[in-house]
Amino acid sequence: MSTHDLYARAPREPVWQVPGSGAARFNWDYDMAEDGRDRLLALYQKGKDKQWDGATRIDWDLEVDPYDPLGTPDEAMSLYGTRHWAKLTDKDRGELRRHYTSWQFSQFLHGEQGAMICAARIVESVPDLDAKFYSATQTMDEARHAEIYGRFLHEKIGMLYPINDNLQSLLGDTLRDSRWDMPYLGMQVLIEGLALAAFGMIRDTTAKPLPKQILAYVMQDEARHVAFGRMALRDYYRQLSDAELREREEFVIEGCHLMRDRLRGVEVLENFGIPKKEAEELSEQSEFLRLFRKLLFSRIVPCVKDIGLWGERLQRAYLDMGVFDLGDSSLDLLMTQDEEIAEALDRERFAAEERARVAEVEGAIADGAEKG
Repeated sequence: MSTHDLYARAPREPVWQVPGSGAARFNWDYDMAEDGRDRLLALYQKGKDKQWDGATRIDWDLEVDPYDPLGTPDEAMSLYGTRHWAKLTDKDRGELRRHYTSWQFSQFLHGEQGAMICAARIVESVPDLDAKFYSATQTMDEARHAEIYGRFLHEKIGMLYPINDNLQSLLGDTLRDSRWDMPYLGMQVLIEGLALAAFGMIRDTTAKPLPKQILAYVMQDEARHVAFGRMALRDYYRQLSDAELREREEFVIEGCHLMRDRLRGVEVLENFGIPKKEAEELSEQSEFLRLFRKLLFSRIVPCVKDIGLWGERLQRAYLDMGVFDLGDSSLDLLMTQDEEIAEALDRERFAAEERARVAEVEGAIADGAEKG
C-alpha cells in the first residue's frame, strides 16, 4: 500500500522543494593528524564503529497494538476530563491513541528526513574535512532512523500524518540559509535537541518493547550528533562578532517558539471533529502538555548555553518560556545515560536469546535420550 493511502489527511504537495543557497566547500588538506582536531576525529571513529542495521538489531516480530501502541494513560490525553472525553467509547479512545502515536511518530519521521538532508548539506558546506567525514556518518544514521520510523508507522500503526507546519517552517529556514553553520544550529541543536527530549520521555515511560527499542537505539546515535554540533559551533562562535551572535540568537528564539507551538497535536483533535480554535484551547489547558513542553527543552537550553549563545535577549526568552533553569543541566550525563540504556537493552535481548537457544538444545538432547 502506498504511503499516501495511509495519511490521515493528505499532504499539501507530494514533494516539497526547498531552493538551496550557499557554497560547496572543498578542502585540499588531508592531514588528519592536525593539532586540535582529535575530538572530531574520535567522534568520526565512533560514528563508524557504531553503525548498525535497523532490520536486524530491532526485533520487528514484536507485536504492537495499534490502538494502544505506547500504553498511554488516560490522564495524558489532552481530551481527558473534558466533555468530549465523556462522549468517547472505548473504541473511540483507542482510535484517539492510534492517531496521537501516528502524529507523533510521523513528526519524528519527517524530522529524520530533514536531519538526513541537513547532514548532507553540512558535508557539502562545512570547511573542515574532519567535520565532513563525521557528517557523512551522520547522514547514514539519519537515513536509518527515517527507515525505522517509516517501517514502524507502515507495519505497526498503519497511519501517517503530514509534516506539521511549524516543523516545516523551521526546516525551510534552516535549509535556505546560506551560512554554513545554520544547518548545525537549526538541526543539530534545535530540532535534534527537541527530538531527543521527546524520544527520551516516551522511551522512559512506555512499557511497550518495540517502541522502547526503536527510541533507545535512535537516541544512542543522536547523542553523537548533538556532541558534534556542540564541538563545531562552540569553536566557531568564539570568533563571531556580537552582531553575528545576536543574529543566531534571534534564529534560536524564533525556532524555539515554533517548536514549542508545534507540540500540541491540534491536527489530531481536528480529525475528531473538534474545531481548530477549541482544539488549541483544549491542548493549552492540558497539564500534561505543560510538563511535556518543559521537559522538551531539557536538551536545547544547556546546548545553546554551551555553544556560547547566551545573550540577554535569549535569556529573557527562556525566562518567559519557563525553561531558563534548564541551562545548568548536564548534557554529558544525559548522553552517557542514552548510551547505557541502549547497551543495556542489547544485553537483555541477547541474554534472552541465549537462554532460548540453551533451552532448545537441552530439549533436543532430552528428546533424543527418551527416544534412545
